[in-house]
Amino acid sequence: MKLYLTLLAPLLLLFSACQKNEYVDVIDNRTIIVNVPATSWTSTNGGKSYFATVDMPEITNEFNERGGVLVYLTFGNRTYEKLPQVSNGVSYRFTSSPGHIDLGLESSDPGVTISPPGQTITAKIILVESQF
Repeated sequence: MKLYLTLLAPLLLLFSACQKNEYVDVIDNRTIIVNVPATSWTSTNGGKSYFATVDMPEITNEFNERGGVLVYLTFGNRTYEKLPQVSNGVSYRFTSSPGHIDLGLESSDPGVTISPPGQTITAKIILVESQF
């Protein structure tokens, strides 16, 4: 009997020490739809590039340091294209800072002038929280 207990005791300790931990991180994100009117685009270099600023108070200093920003554009056909993107010889990009997002476009052919969008563009902005 003592032999069985001696063999069984280490197994009991082994299985009682096992614990299954399950960690689930929930990362929140927020999707914001913004219309960028054709009149929002300005150029400072004679039409070689244009930019438009979108107010985004959701991007705080803290979020700017630890969060992520994704931007998609659609030109009225409900098909969203992720930035950066080159389409029809025009390069689309964005930068984000606390309080705003700057959308930019320029010719993919250096030095060539382009026209700004002649219609309202819809931007889908996704703000992704992150923890570190």
